[in-house]
Amino acid sequence: MLKNYLKLGLKILLRRKFFTFVSLFGIAFALVVLIVMASLIDHVFGAFPPEKKADRMLSLYLIEGRGKNLKTGQFPGYMFLDRYVRKMRTPEKVSIHSLPRSAVSFLDGVQIQSYLKQTDGEFWEILDFHFLEGGPFTARDEKDRNFVAVINDATRKKFFGHQSAIGRYIEIDGQRYRVVGVVDNVPFFRFAPFADIWVPISTSKNDDYKKLFFGSFFGLVLARNTADLPGIQAEFQDVLKRVENPDPGRYEVFRGSLDDLFGMVSSLVLSQRLDKPRPARLMAWILVLAALFMVLPAINLININVSRILERTSEIGVRKAFGATSRTLVGQFVVENVLLTLVGGILGWLAALLVLHALSSTEIVRYAQFHMSYRVFAAGLGMTLFFGVFSGVYPAWKMSRLNPVDALKGGVL
Repeated sequence: MLKNYLKLGLKILLRRKFFTFVSLFGIAFALVVLIVMASLIDHVFGAFPPEKKADRMLSLYLIEGRGKNLKTGQFPGYMFLDRYVRKMRTPEKVSIHSLPRSAVSFLDGVQIQSYLKQTDGEFWEILDFHFLEGGPFTARDEKDRNFVAVINDATRKKFFGHQSAIGRYIEIDGQRYRVVGVVDNVPFFRFAPFADIWVPISTSKNDDYKKLFFGSFFGLVLARNTADLPGIQAEFQDVLKRVENPDPGRYEVFRGSLDDLFGMVSSLVLSQRLDKPRPARLMAWILVLAALFMVLPAINLININVSRILERTSEIGVRKAFGATSRTLVGQFVVENVLLTLVGGILGWLAALLVLHALSSTEIVRYAQFHMSYRVFAAGLGMTLFFGVFSGVYPAWKMSRLNPVDALKGGVL
């Protein structure tokens, strides 16, 4: 029976090629958009190398200072992180690293621009970089102000071609560094680890950064296990209550949260308070928007199904006159819809692969390599199949209720 349904369904789809094309395009397009957007979100917030320990990592991105007529969110400074966050007792490790900044080098008279990040030694113990050559600099290098650097593979190729970079020197913003390690390229949207060149914080040209409450640094915290995360967050809230106010005339209270990037974004978008992240609510909104977006191909299918029913009333009348039951007719029409949806899903999957490959090849996002998230594809296809069945059941049920005599006369629903 199912085999006959499939054969008949395929012939029906080929009979009205334009309607079939419109349906397939709607399903495939919706899946492509859903998969590509989900891939972008996954690559920004997901646990990809070198953030393999993302389930145990928290970061401090912003501090909110509030006064009577003032509300400001700023990046934390080195002094705040060193004095308050680094001395927290609950975390296993705490690291301080800077916002990546543009740095200039010259090679044979040609200017080379790179992203430079300043870090401490603990940075390399929390994050799991893949070293192609050498290794990281250490906490001792940072303390002793050693001019050493870790570079990514792209920077090695710019300066040294395919030769080894270990022990060789590069000049960055007028300072000379010895290369001690080479790592894989890290995509731009990996907020904490991204850079082209990493150097010790202490190699800054002056020590002014040590005096700043607000600045251009971030805190990176590693918990011993996931069960410690709530305790770390609670300890940080207690730390904020004991912060020595650097400007009592402007600020009365400071707010912030140790959280992952998704939590920080949720606090900015939904709560507008840095100490009130709403990750579950943000995820719910994303899922609702995805579901609403998938309604579009469902509506398209319903309209086309109604058109098909109107032109098949005579066929329905003949089949009912020869004893076809309502259940049989509904089953046939649903199978046709599922077949159409599966074909559209396959086309959407292939198109999404091409789009992701094109995005990776064109380097719209620096060093990005987008991959298909099969979990997202399966979820998207599942939603599409649900809407495909949903959009077929009601018109099929109405079709099956037609009186055979009226159907043979070309009656309408």
